[in-house]
Amino acid sequence: MATEQISIGSTFDIDVNRVAKGGASLGSAPDGRTTFVSGAIPGETVTAEVHGVHKSRLEATCSTVINVSDDRVTPACGHVADGCGGCDWQHISPERQSTLRADVVADCLRRLAKIDNATITTTTPLRGDDYRSTVRVAVVNGRAAYRARSSHDLVMVDHCTIAHPLIEEILVDGTFGAADEVTIRLGVNTGERMVIVSPTAAGVKVPDDVIVVGVDELRNGRNPHFHEEIDGIRFQISAESFFQCRPDGARLLAQLAGDAVADGEGALLDAYCGVGLFSALAGMGRSIVGVESNPSAVADFRINAGPHATVTESKFERWFATPVGVAIADPARAGLKAPGCDQIAASGASHVALISCDPASLARDAVLLQERGYALDYVQVVDLFGQTSHVETVSKFVKR
Repeated sequence: MATEQISIGSTFDIDVNRVAKGGASLGSAPDGRTTFVSGAIPGETVTAEVHGVHKSRLEATCSTVINVSDDRVTPACGHVADGCGGCDWQHISPERQSTLRADVVADCLRRLAKIDNATITTTTPLRGDDYRSTVRVAVVNGRAAYRARSSHDLVMVDHCTIAHPLIEEILVDGTFGAADEVTIRLGVNTGERMVIVSPTAAGVKVPDDVIVVGVDELRNGRNPHFHEEIDGIRFQISAESFFQCRPDGARLLAQLAGDAVADGEGALLDAYCGVGLFSALAGMGRSIVGVESNPSAVADFRINAGPHATVTESKFERWFATPVGVAIADPARAGLKAPGCDQIAASGASHVALISCDPASLARDAVLLQERGYALDYVQVVDLFGQTSHVETVSKFVKR
């Protein structure tokens, strides 16, 4: 089949042999182009239907499975067949999901950081159903809807297998007026719930116990909060503050980060500290220096982080670095990048725990930290987002 003969809608059989960042499986099209096939599992032969054509690659969807992997399962949620983009790996067994996430990390470190021998381990999988304590969805005709995968189309849902039941109740039964988007948040261990509605909360109907706030109100200075409890610590989380999507996952991240810096001595730098999750759960009695740019999170940190913690409201890249013993950094998806790595090095931290929500940014940060004298010790892959291809890691770096 010549290159020009492959177009959107073309189909062909393909062997897929590895997984790519983003969750699709990779194989070679009849014309030799690398093909990303969603809905397939490495080791399978499938019929792929092309929906994206580029000079050097194709994007396709698995339409038929010819040789079925032993790891293929029937999705628990019927909305997967409707095209819902919330769970792109529901067709893969939880055990294989864990190994595939580790494969993605290894591939990114090998290709982007030229690290071939990284120690990569997977943690005990967290449950893959009823776990999400935060969902953000579109609204159509007053009702919540997920976005279809790789599309602007919307999928109305009457259930959600990954949302916590107290989230699902609002997701399915709530009405949201003339809104175009809503974020639903829950403190799993307190039962406190909040919905943040864009652009306005006018006409919203949800259970009476739910805190309702419009984005217009946030812009005018209102910033309500709810609470989550982890290991006996009560966290205040304001409407405009980030928190992890599940408390058991937050606890595990903090445990792994604390373990990664346990051998170091001295004060702890909590970079991109948010509401103080790592300071409170992994501070281990150290003096803590937090740095956070979100004013809402800074206010929460001062309540949550404990008496040994101070915080500076600043972008981490512009923070005036002070000496510390160890560091925990939880940057946004783009990672530390060079300015953040400069700050880590300037702090003098001997041990660094880096929390990454993108394996490519982890690989790029690994290169930058190595250039500044830090060696990658290991990477631990956390199944924070079961049934999805999202990859979360905690990595340990040690100053040489």
